[in-house]
Amino acid sequence: MANERVRSQDAVDVVVVGSGFGGSVAAYRLAEDGLSVVVLERGKPYPPGSFPRTPAAMGRNFWDPSEGMHGLFDIWSFRGLEGVVSSGLGGGSLIYANVLLRKDERWFVHESPLPGGGYENWPIGRGDLDPHYERVERMLGATRYPYTDTPKTVAMEEAADKLGLHASRPPLAVTFSPRPGEGPVPGAPVPEPEYGNLHGLPRDTCRLCGECDIGCNFGAKNTLDHTYLSAARHHGADIRTRCEVRGFTPLPGGGYEVRYVVHDPAREGRRTATSRLPVQRITCNRLVLAAGSFGSTYLLLRNRAALPGISQALGTRFCGNGDVLGLVAKATGGAEVHGPRTIASSTGPVITSAIRVADELDEDGQPGRGFYIEDAGYPAFVNWLAEATQVPGSIRRTAGFGLHRLRSRLGFSPQSNISRQLALLLGPGVFSDSSLPLLGMGRDLPDGRMGLRRGYLDVDWTTQTSRRYFERVRSTMRDMAETLGGQFHDNPLWWARRVITVHPLGGAPIGRHPAEGVCDSFGEVFGHPGLHVLDGAALPGPVGANPSLTIAAFADRACDRILAERSTPRAAAAAPAPFADVAASANGERPTSLSFTEEMKGHVALDVGDPEEGQELGRSLNQRLVFRLTITAADVDRFVVDPDHPARAAGHVDCDVLGGRLPVERGWFNLFTRDGDPSLRRMLYRLHLRDPGGNPLTLVGHKEVHDDPGIDVWRDTSTLYFRLLAGHVVPAGDETAPVLGAGIVVILVDDFVRQLTTFRAVGPHPRRALESFGRLFLGELWSVYGSHCMPTEEST
Repeated sequence: MANERVRSQDAVDVVVVGSGFGGSVAAYRLAEDGLSVVVLERGKPYPPGSFPRTPAAMGRNFWDPSEGMHGLFDIWSFRGLEGVVSSGLGGGSLIYANVLLRKDERWFVHESPLPGGGYENWPIGRGDLDPHYERVERMLGATRYPYTDTPKTVAMEEAADKLGLHASRPPLAVTFSPRPGEGPVPGAPVPEPEYGNLHGLPRDTCRLCGECDIGCNFGAKNTLDHTYLSAARHHGADIRTRCEVRGFTPLPGGGYEVRYVVHDPAREGRRTATSRLPVQRITCNRLVLAAGSFGSTYLLLRNRAALPGISQALGTRFCGNGDVLGLVAKATGGAEVHGPRTIASSTGPVITSAIRVADELDEDGQPGRGFYIEDAGYPAFVNWLAEATQVPGSIRRTAGFGLHRLRSRLGFSPQSNISRQLALLLGPGVFSDSSLPLLGMGRDLPDGRMGLRRGYLDVDWTTQTSRRYFERVRSTMRDMAETLGGQFHDNPLWWARRVITVHPLGGAPIGRHPAEGVCDSFGEVFGHPGLHVLDGAALPGPVGANPSLTIAAFADRACDRILAERSTPRAAAAAPAPFADVAASANGERPTSLSFTEEMKGHVALDVGDPEEGQELGRSLNQRLVFRLTITAADVDRFVVDPDHPARAAGHVDCDVLGGRLPVERGWFNLFTRDGDPSLRRMLYRLHLRDPGGNPLTLVGHKEVHDDPGIDVWRDTSTLYFRLLAGHVVPAGDETAPVLGAGIVVILVDDFVRQLTTFRAVGPHPRRALESFGRLFLGELWSVYGSHCMPTEEST
C-alpha cells in the first residue's frame, strides 16, 4: 500500500496522523496538489469481507496492541462517560452510521457562557463551511434513503408527525443504486471510480442488513478508504497502516520530526511490549494531527514539553456531542392498532431518518438546547441476542417443548410432525420485532477537560451540567414511545448518570486567539507554524448533528489555506554536545561507592521561568511533579575531596503535564558547591529527560543552603527550585536554552525518614564511606549554620 517514491525520502512535505474524516480529506487535497504526503494510521486495512462476524473473531476485534489485539473498536472509559472510536484505515467512517448532516446555521454560537466559567465560541460560521460541505458531499456520494416501506422509517416519521416535530431523511454516504439516477437495487455491483480503489476488490450496493456500525462487508458504505484515501493514493500519497505515532518535535529550522512504531501483523494475537518496539522517524514541513479527539489531544498532551507557549486551552471544550441512547420496546402502533407492531430495526442501514427538535437559538419559541433523534438499527444477529434476554418466555417455551417430547416418548401422543412445536420453541420474536433503538445527539455543554493522569488520558466531564439537555432528549424519546404504543427504556448506564459517546469532540479547540483556543480558525496551532489539528479535537463545542461532515468540511477549508501558503522545509540545527560524565577513581583497590534514594514532590507550571511563580500557578492548576532519584557516588573518597562533590543521578520524573513518566537518561548531582560566598552552599541537580513522545528536555535545579534569619536548615536542604529547559542542555547553555516551565519540589518528612533507610555503601570500606559522607554533610551544614550555635561574648 506504500508509495515507494515517497517512502524512500527522508523528509516529506506533509505527514498526516490518522485516516479519519479530517486526515483523509487532508491527505487527498494535499496530494492532489502535488505535495508529498505520508499518512500514518495505527490500525489495519479492512477490505470488503474482512470485518469479523463470528463470536470468536468479534471477541478479538478490539484495539490493545500490548495484549495482541489489533482490532477495530477502541473503547475508552472515563469518570462520566464511555467512548467508542475506531482503529483502522478509514478511521471512524468504518463504524459510523453514514449520516452527512450540516451543522445548523444558528448553532454556530458566539461567546455562549458555560457553567464553570468561560464560554463556547465558534470563530467560523455556516457560510465559511457551505462550499466545503458541498465538496465533501459530492465526494462521499451523499444520498437520501430511497426506500418508502421500511417499517422503522415509517414508524419514525409517524411519531414525528403525531408530536408535531420535523422528520427528514438525512443524506447518507451509502450506495443504493448501481448508477446515479437509477432506482435502488440491493447487492448490485458498484462501478469503480476513476481514481480506483486501494483494496482492489469489488463492492456491492446496500443490502439493508443493518451492519453499518460493525463494518460493511459488502463495500456499500462510501467509507473513506473507498473514497478519499483511494483518491489520495491515486495522487501519490504514501498510506502506511499499523503505524502508531508516539511523538513529534519541532525542528529548529522549521518543520517537524515524527516518531512512530510499527505493529507487526505477525504479533497479532500475542502480547507485545509495545514500549520496546523500534522507533521509526520521518521529518515533514507540515504535520497534520487527525487522530480524533482522544488521539490528537493525547498526542499534544504527551508532547507538551516540545511545544513551548501552547495555549492553556489545551484539553478544554470537551463534549460528547450530546450522545444518548434510548429504546422503544413492545411498540403496538398506538390505540388504533392492537397487537405488536413490526418495526424490524435490523432492516435497512443503521440510520434512515432524523427528527430535529428546535433550539432556543432558532428563535421560534422553543426553550432549551436543540438536538436530533435518529433511528439506530442493528445487525440481524442482535435480534437473537435480544430474544435470549427474555428469560421467562424462553423458560416457558423450553418447558412446553420438553413436555411435548416427553409425552411423545411415553406414547401419549402419536403426532410425529414437530414443526409447530419447534416454532413455539423459537418463539414469536415479538420483543426484537417491535423494538426501536433511538440515538439522540445535540448541543450538550462543552465544559469537559482532558488531561493526563499517571500518563494516561483522563477526561473530567459529567452529565450534571447538561442535565436539562439530557432530560429534554429523554422526554422526547419517551413521547415517541407513547405515540408508538410502546415502552421507553433508558440505556442502563443512565442509572449511574453516565452516557456512551461515539462522537467525542474538543480538546484542542479553535479560537480567535491563544487565550480562547489552541488553534486558529483554520486548525493551525497558535505559535507553532505548520502544526495543524484537523479533526474533532479542533471543534470548540458540539456540532449538534452527526459531526463527521462538519469535521471533513473544516479540514477541506483548512487545506485551501495550506495550499495557499506552501513553504519549503529548512534543515535542522545540530544538537549541543553532551558534557563529560563523572569518572570514578581507578587507583589502588576497588573504590567504595555510596548511594541513597531521594523522593521529592511539588508543583510545576509551563511557560513560566520563575520557580516560585511556577509553584503557585501549578498548585492552582493541580499540576504535580514528583521525582524519585537514586544518587550514587561511584568513589566516595574522590567525592569527598572534590570541591564540586559530583555524583550520578538515576530514576524518573512523574508529571502528567509533561506526558506522564519521564525516565532520566543521564543525571548529575553536586553536593554543597561554593561560588565565593562562605555563607552559601548549593546542591545542584541536572536531569536529562525524554517525554513519552520522545522529546528531550532538561530539569535543572538547586537547593540553596544559606544562613537566613530563623531556623531554616530543614527548609533549605529539602526545597529544590527548578526550571525545565528544551533539549538536553549542558551547563553553558542554561541561559540561552528555551525555558519550558518552572516549579518547586520538596522532601516531605515521611519521605525523608524513608530516605535515611536507603543509604548503601558497596566496596571494601562501606563503614568508612558512610562516615566520610556523614562528616562532609554535617560539616558543611555546620559551616553555614554553626555560627548560631556558638556563644557570643555578650552571652558569656
